Amino acid sequence: MKPEYTAEFRFYEELNDFLPPEQRKRTILYRFSGHPGIKDPIEAFGVPHPEVELIVVNGRSVGFGYQLQAGDRVAVYPVFESLDISSLIKLREKPLRNPRFILDVNLGKLAKRMRMLGFDSLYRNDYRDAELVNIAVIEQRIVLTRDRRLLYAKQISHGYWVRTVDVESQVDEVLRRFDLYGSIQLFARCLVCNGVLAPVAKADILDRLEPKTQLYYEVFQQCADCRRIYWEGSHIENMRQRYAGFSCSPE
Repeated sequence: MKPEYTAEFRFYEELNDFLPPEQRKRTILYRFSGHPGIKDPIEAFGVPHPEVELIVVNGRSVGFGYQLQAGDRVAVYPVFESLDISSLIKLREKPLRNPRFILDVNLGKLAKRMRMLGFDSLYRNDYRDAELVNIAVIEQRIVLTRDRRLLYAKQISHGYWVRTVDVESQVDEVLRRFDLYGSIQLFARCLVCNGVLAPVAKADILDRLEPKTQLYYEVFQQCADCRRIYWEGSHIENMRQRYAGFSCSPE
């Protein structure tokens, strides 16, 4: 019979969302035999590995390959929004400094809002989990999902379980989680296909405009991929007012 060991785990901040109430914000005793990789007990507690940004064992940062030892004291942290800890992180080769997203089938409204704010956000309502994971890995995209089980896929290195249900709250949650407020670029992406918008002369698209649009609007953008035409209606003005002081212009 293999000897049984114990280690102490403590999860911080929003990682506690994955724990049952009796385990939140306190030290948890973990019993084990052998020397499992530290990712195994973390996920055994219900915390998907892409949500973890820093693991500290006995005061030292370690990677997912670290083998748990008897008596270890383990602290597990989520992403730090305003603190640069890149020199400490041992979990991934590099952070995604230019975040691009792929969203699961439950987040269609959020995908549209993210595009409206200028963020590269792939979405289809028929993505299968395996396809979504494959795209995320190949294109180095952050997975946004309402299905926490999806984040257990070993191939995913960057992902986030969206906690809220209301789309306005979801937008604020993602912007806050990835510190994106300073990267907002309104009127930059197609809401339908995610393509990049570019200015287009009114005269070049006049035959495609409704009479009232011709009369009241002068500035237009066109998607480089699907060729849809956009103009700054009230929805853009509402978004501009909501995020006034945050958005920045493209270089």
